Amino acid sequence: AAALAPSLGTSFLPDLDEGAIAVNVVRLPTASLDGSVKVAQLLEKRILAYPEVATVVSKTGRPEIAEDPMGPEQSDMIIMLKDRRTWTTGRSKAELVAALEKEITSVPGLRPAFSQPIALRVNELVSGVKGDLAVKVFGPDLDVLKSFADQAAAVIQGVPGAADVKVEQVSGMAEVTVSLDRPAMARFGLSAGDVTDAMSTAFAGRVVTELVDGERRIPVAVRFPESARRNVATLGRLLVPTPAGTTVPLARVARLELTEEPMVVGRENGMRRVTVEANVRGRDLGGFVAAVQSSLAGLRRELPSGYWVEYGGQFEQQQRAMRQLAVVVPAALLLVLVLLYSALGSARDAVLVLINLPFALVGGVVAAVVFGMPLSVSAAVAFIVLLGIAVQNGVVLVAFFRQLRERGVAFEEAVSEGCRLRFKPLLMTALTSFIGHAPMVWAMGSGADIQKPLAVIVMGGIVTSTLLTLVVLPVLYDRFGDRQAAVAGAAMPAAEGA
Repeated sequence: AAALAPSLGTSFLPDLDEGAIAVNVVRLPTASLDGSVKVAQLLEKRILAYPEVATVVSKTGRPEIAEDPMGPEQSDMIIMLKDRRTWTTGRSKAELVAALEKEITSVPGLRPAFSQPIALRVNELVSGVKGDLAVKVFGPDLDVLKSFADQAAAVIQGVPGAADVKVEQVSGMAEVTVSLDRPAMARFGLSAGDVTDAMSTAFAGRVVTELVDGERRIPVAVRFPESARRNVATLGRLLVPTPAGTTVPLARVARLELTEEPMVVGRENGMRRVTVEANVRGRDLGGFVAAVQSSLAGLRRELPSGYWVEYGGQFEQQQRAMRQLAVVVPAALLLVLVLLYSALGSARDAVLVLINLPFALVGGVVAAVVFGMPLSVSAAVAFIVLLGIAVQNGVVLVAFFRQLRERGVAFEEAVSEGCRLRFKPLLMTALTSFIGHAPMVWAMGSGADIQKPLAVIVMGGIVTSTLLTLVVLPVLYDRFGDRQAAVAGAAMPAAEGA
């Protein structure tokens, strides 16, 4: 078991089939709301053509109160699936996701990322990202961050198990940059305020009069139409009034150009941040993260001073959960030892019962390897359950040994007779737990993915715990048991008989 344990992968939670698919679709930053809605409607019609799909709902942008800032270029599509028993195509859910990904990417300019509704929101609320793994690059210069993130995404794409790799959309927002030509402005007697006032009128508008409608007074503003505000040539023909009473085109006193500027500047803990997100398919999360960290080691050394990399997403949740378990489990074992000492009255017997714990872990590890299950929080809870079962069996056996010795039975005979008389009770207790967990292994309903690791590990641990408790614990007790207590206990019945 010790040799097999390192081969176990790690993950936060088993993949829970929610009966639905969530797709985060990202378009170009300049995408309009109307265009995004039309693309979403087109995708909905295509997806509804799949016989496994019951309904599709799209959410573009974000509502007034929301935890996830999404612009009109992003849409979340929730695809509700029919009952798996009614599927007639013979496809698995993974094959359906692959088909949908091919369907969506056939539309130019779309970048989809597949997840599930609950998993998507949990990742987003806990770690601020929607993927299983997030590589967060921190530093002061946005261009350096974006360059490193692009290189990291290319590396991650080549790691086995990587899917839906994407870099946080930072640039791509079109912007008109106006650079004032001060010598030209001086020739016409213009100040910077004169030019910016004219530009403000064209872009933001200026109130020029009021419309009186009965008792209401409605301000009337003038500005360029939207089509003109996006056209650099049209903006260059904007007439700027001069102090001499004439006008001069804006292009004569300024340089206008269309540039690409940052669409969003992400920050975390007061530092600029660019994120690379990726989902994991076909392998455990812990092994995937280890491979990514190894692949990015060379790039990380090339980062300038003041820049660093952190990992988030489900991996961050897994690390947090394992750190908590690393404190909780030893504390629980210490509490069990205290309770055993108070129940048995002997520190030696209490330790002998605790030695029974690895017997249960052996079966759990072997069962996890046989079924190909990674070590997740659900599996860790199963191992904790196993410890309880193992302690229970050990207490039943050791307590009965002590009862026989208190009746005056010799030490070796008490051990041998105790095993014979307690064989059936221990076997029935273990068999009851084993049969009770068996349906979880083959369950297919909602939540079965969470229950299966717990059932598999508990059932495997019950087998080894029961067999080794009946074989190894009596031998250890016969070798290291408290024989002095046996002599003291045997004197009481002798005195009573006299």
